[in-house]
Amino acid sequence: MRKRRVVLASSNPGKLRELQSLLPPEVEVVSAAEAGVTLPPETGSTFAENALLKARAAAQQSGLIAIADDSGLEVDALGGEPGVRSARYAGPRASDADNIALLLKRLEGVPEGRRTARFRAAVALVAPGGSEFLGEGVLEGQIVHAPRGQGGFGYDPVFQPLGENRTVAEMTLEEKNRVSHRAQALRQVIEALHVWLDREESSERAASAGVPDGCEKDDGGIP
Repeated sequence: MRKRRVVLASSNPGKLRELQSLLPPEVEVVSAAEAGVTLPPETGSTFAENALLKARAAAQQSGLIAIADDSGLEVDALGGEPGVRSARYAGPRASDADNIALLLKRLEGVPEGRRTARFRAAVALVAPGGSEFLGEGVLEGQIVHAPRGQGGFGYDPVFQPLGENRTVAEMTLEEKNRVSHRAQALRQVIEALHVWLDREESSERAASAGVPDGCEKDDGGIP
């Protein structure tokens, strides 16, 4: 396969590293900023709606296949908060540390057995021609009482997966990729991406071999 570029509708370096680590070396991931993409506001009411909004905008503006995710934390004791507001929980310009501090403050006094939570992710794959695919993943766990670990991003330092004694931030990237909600959804998307790229390559080979119009669909291999 020749070198391909896909745009990730995000400028989060952690997400870029995570996606690139799951893709073969011949697929290069570029950020929204590198591709000259202006991302729309996340106005959807679900993670899936927000992921599709961003991926559609990135594909249209860049002319590249686009991948976008929306993911967040749902805490049972807080009625599912922060949910789709996870990245903006403590305000529109909040840092990860700000969001974690607010979360722990709202969970003060909540005992161990009632701190159950889950990470939920939706990852959208959109082609410039309009084809779409959606992958979804969930990671169950609980919120610990204080941040632990230096890895990851977002709420990783306070989220301990079910059956683990470490937070996600205490795991290596490889360990995180085996269990994380985003990695689950990305694996589904990557399978679809491979199919799209294989079709694109077949279409290009047919075109270079001079296959007459109508014998092979030549639209980038993506319906």
